[in-house]
Amino acid sequence: MKTQAMDKVKTAVGDCLYPFKTLLIEQGYPSSAQFSVVPSVADQGGGVRARRALDGRIRIANVSGYVVGERRLHTLQLSPRIHLYDCWFCGLLQHSCNPNVFFDTTYLELWTLQPIAARAPLTLDYASTEDVLFRQFACDCGELNCRGWITGSQEPLNAEGQAFMAQWRMRKRP
Repeated sequence: MKTQAMDKVKTAVGDCLYPFKTLLIEQGYPSSAQFSVVPSVADQGGGVRARRALDGRIRIANVSGYVVGERRLHTLQLSPRIHLYDCWFCGLLQHSCNPNVFFDTTYLELWTLQPIAARAPLTLDYASTEDVLFRQFACDCGELNCRGWITGSQEPLNAEGQAFMAQWRMRKRP
C-alpha cells in the first residue's frame, strides 16, 4: 500500500489517535485525552506530548500502524526487514539521547522509562529500535550524554555526520 494513501485515512469517530475503527482506547490505544499530537512547523519538529503526568515504568499505549518492507519517515523497525508505519502516534515521537519512553517491538507497546510531566514531549532514542535510520541528523536534545549526530545502531556516520562531528567536538572542548 502506498504511503500517500495511508496518510489520507480519515479519522474514525472517537477519541483514539489511530484512524482504525477496530482500535479502541479501552484496549489501550492512545487517545487525544491522554496525548496531544503537535504538528511540525518550519524548522520545529512536531511530536507527541503527554496531556497529564505519567508515572515511570508503566505501559502507556498499545501501538498500531501498517507493516511495510522498507524504512521510511514515521516507521519503527520491528525486525531487519519489517517496519511499522505509524504517522499517527509512535512514528511521531521525537528523538532524545536520554529518552523518556521505550518502544517494545515484540508486543507493540510504549512504556515510560521515567516519570513524564504533563505537557512534556514523549522522546525515544531512535538507535534503540533502528539498525539504520531513514535519515541521519544532528541532535539538539541538549542532554549531557548527547551523541551529537544520530545514526541507527548498526550504521556508520555518513559524510555529513563526519563533518558535523568534527565541528561539534571542537565546540565541546573546554
